[in-house]
Amino acid sequence: MSSLLTIEGVSKSFSGSQILRDFNLTVEPSEIISLLGPSGCGKSTLLRLVAGLDPVHQGQIKVKDLPITAPGRQVGLMFQEPRLFPWLNVRDNVAFGLAPSRKDTKDKFVAELLAEVGLTEAADLLPRQLSGGMAQRVALARALAGEPEVLLLDEPFSALDAFNRMRLQDLVLKIWQDYRPTMLMVTHDIEEALYLSDRVVVLGEKPAGVREIIEVKLPRPRNRSDAHLVKLRSQLLTELV
Repeated sequence: MSSLLTIEGVSKSFSGSQILRDFNLTVEPSEIISLLGPSGCGKSTLLRLVAGLDPVHQGQIKVKDLPITAPGRQVGLMFQEPRLFPWLNVRDNVAFGLAPSRKDTKDKFVAELLAEVGLTEAADLLPRQLSGGMAQRVALARALAGEPEVLLLDEPFSALDAFNRMRLQDLVLKIWQDYRPTMLMVTHDIEEALYLSDRVVVLGEKPAGVREIIEVKLPRPRNRSDAHLVKLRSQLLTELV
């Protein structure tokens, strides 16, 4: 199986300070990868590079062997905050990211996405009328609307309470089962990383590279209290301390 996303020898500096050094990672089709590491080590910077938001770096980032040099539909990004357009209702926020090829099926596809994230009844609401969890579900639907081959998630649940965070984690897995996107996620939550991911990539202090890769060889759905996950959690804590 050929890799869908390839990050080869990527280094990045800001104002003379090196953030990433010789970062290498390959991600297979439909794989879910979590990035864990100390605060400020460059996890979110790496996502920006993969999204094409910052083309100034050393090394190559490719999706299906095509270099990423600018933002494009092959890569979608969900931020820490929903970043919804306040003047658009839920339906139109989701529709904003649609691919041109969906022009003739726009209404049907948006309705499918809203049903997928459980927001059919909220389609006419404005962002100010939504709870935090609802707003993040809209942001997730909008990220999917472009039908990206790679979906990047930058700590998308960090601002939510524990109950809503777990609900959205399960929603992400449902969407993954239905659409099979390749996902690369930044998180500080070890349990979240182990619950969602096929592999957890541990970054070191900056300038960051890959320090360790831990495979989670458990079928989905997973039991959050599974003994194997508890053992891997202890291993990750050792790596991160």
